[in-house]
Amino acid sequence: MTTTLLRRPRRAVMSALAAGIAGSAAVAVLVFSGTGASAAEAPVNLGTAANFSVLAGSTATNTGPSFLAQSLGVSPGNTAPGFPPGIVGGEIHLGDAVALQAKNDLTTAYNDAAGRTPFTNLPAELGGATLIPGVYRIGAAQLTGTLTLNSQNDPAAVFIFQIDSTLITASNSSVVFINGASPCNVYWQVGSSATIGTGTRFMGNILAQTSITMNTGATLQGRALAQTGAVTLDTNTINAPACLQPTGTPTSTPTGQPTGTPTSTPTGTPTGTPTGQPTGTPTGQPTAVPTRTQLPVTGGGGGGGLLPALTAIGSIAVASGATLLLLLRRRRQLES
Repeated sequence: MTTTLLRRPRRAVMSALAAGIAGSAAVAVLVFSGTGASAAEAPVNLGTAANFSVLAGSTATNTGPSFLAQSLGVSPGNTAPGFPPGIVGGEIHLGDAVALQAKNDLTTAYNDAAGRTPFTNLPAELGGATLIPGVYRIGAAQLTGTLTLNSQNDPAAVFIFQIDSTLITASNSSVVFINGASPCNVYWQVGSSATIGTGTRFMGNILAQTSITMNTGATLQGRALAQTGAVTLDTNTINAPACLQPTGTPTSTPTGQPTGTPTSTPTGTPTGTPTGQPTGTPTGQPTAVPTRTQLPVTGGGGGGGLLPALTAIGSIAVASGATLLLLLRRRRQLES
């Protein structure tokens, strides 16, 4: 009878101990695999296409004194009527290997932008909206008035617009930035064609599947990159996007070197003596005092981390083991 009664609490303790160890293991898994907040969206790599203000598939045409701050390229086409009077600040590549490589890089960048997830769905009309960094999907985009992009004080903030079909802006519309946003990291992935209205002030990199048309007097701080069709200009200015640098970065490198070197060694010796006596006989003499290494914290946020979790695991194991030992001793006393 006594043995039966003892077995029941013993089984209960063993079950509790197993549950505690399992729970501790689960905590350990969370500590080692826990993640913090999701990382910020990475920029789209344009490759060599980043060197071009205009990149077209079939042809690039211009009317009036347009100005391109960077290069002009066409591939597989090889014509660009209207230059001059259009002015190209960089180089002109018509149907050559440089233009072909840029077009290949544009295709890679287009597919990258189109495949980014997760995304937020937006209505067609963008005018009057204020958006924070992220990926946005739109069926057919229209801009009437002003779209504001708020970087939330992050100069490297990224905005990606995934547009299934067309992008059309009304006359005199605009894209503006607040809190440090930069057109360098704004991407408009357009599933068919983009039309920038008369007098519009547009920002960012336009990556169109087919064609891009900029109407009279429209300006672009960015790039007009079309994969298969034409880029059509009419008295436009396309400036290179200004890429802002993150804040808090040192702006110069120290040039001076330390000139002094230690000229003596410490002569003092410790004056205190240990108050505790070792209980074992040492077999060797230590040559250095071991230092305590801080374990790395791999969990995300909230003041938690690896060390508190491991401490909790050890406490559970010790407490469970002590309880089991006491019960086993009690059983032997009763049996004897």
